[in-house]
Amino acid sequence: MSPAPTALIAADRREGQSWTRGQAVKNLAIVALVRAALAVTRPLPSPVLRALGRALAFTAFFAIRSARRIALENLALALPGTDPDARRALARRAYAELGAHLGDTIAMLHDRDVSTSARSIVLSDEGRNVMAAACDEGRGVVFASAHLGPWEHVASALAAAGVPLTIIARESYDPRLSALYERLRTARGIPMIFRGERTSAVRILRTLRAGRVLGIPMDLASRVPSIDVPFLGQPARTPVGPARIALRTRAAVVVGSAAPSSRGTGLAITMTRIETAGLSADDDGERALTERINEELSRRILAYPEGWVWMHPRFARTR
Repeated sequence: MSPAPTALIAADRREGQSWTRGQAVKNLAIVALVRAALAVTRPLPSPVLRALGRALAFTAFFAIRSARRIALENLALALPGTDPDARRALARRAYAELGAHLGDTIAMLHDRDVSTSARSIVLSDEGRNVMAAACDEGRGVVFASAHLGPWEHVASALAAAGVPLTIIARESYDPRLSALYERLRTARGIPMIFRGERTSAVRILRTLRAGRVLGIPMDLASRVPSIDVPFLGQPARTPVGPARIALRTRAAVVVGSAAPSSRGTGLAITMTRIETAGLSADDDGERALTERINEELSRRILAYPEGWVWMHPRFARTR
């Protein structure tokens, strides 16, 4: 699940800010709306939830002008040689994919198995081998991933395949929504580390020392220490934490995400090992490793462009 749009929340308690009375009422209304939507959709089967998600996304594409503009601008930056009409069609497909994934996420919140859906997802044999080899080194694995395809389902599929996954996440602006994040993941045996926790650094180290896999999505702009490195062919502020953690602990680094299966049905989780030999645990090493991770994430997004969140304001804009 993605955090609520920041435009809806003028103050952020994660940063020591306080809500005004009006903001508290608005945020309460948002939580009430989410809870009501979950209650109303509980009887609905997964295929219907996917269809409703697509319909909602289709409506959003036309109704929310600012997000549509960002999606089209991002596509123009990443795919400059593509015809504008083709980019617009791709943006619509990306919205439809995101809507379907939203439907699957709601089904998962209702404790339903979505692995038998028309877009089932499995860990590929190649991915299993790459991850197993990285885990066998005994120093833990930093698993860099992206909001590409059904990312919540990716985490569940990895856990179901026996990957000892722990996820780093940012708390919601509202603790009542953070509880939904935890319910979605911990119910499937996936421990979470919230970045704002006082003990998060200690828990990260313990996770890697135990030989576990530390999942860190790093394709979106975030309010964490970041550096400017290329992403989708453009300079972009990118979290440096995954590279810093990997180089200081000497953990293996693996990039993984969902991709259309070569068999033509469903999605497969594929993995790529990122080389860290020769990189030192300093600013230069962190930059080099972050660039390598971004290069691999960019390759994956461009190979499955309809699966990425193009409506996210990933790149700095002057207007």
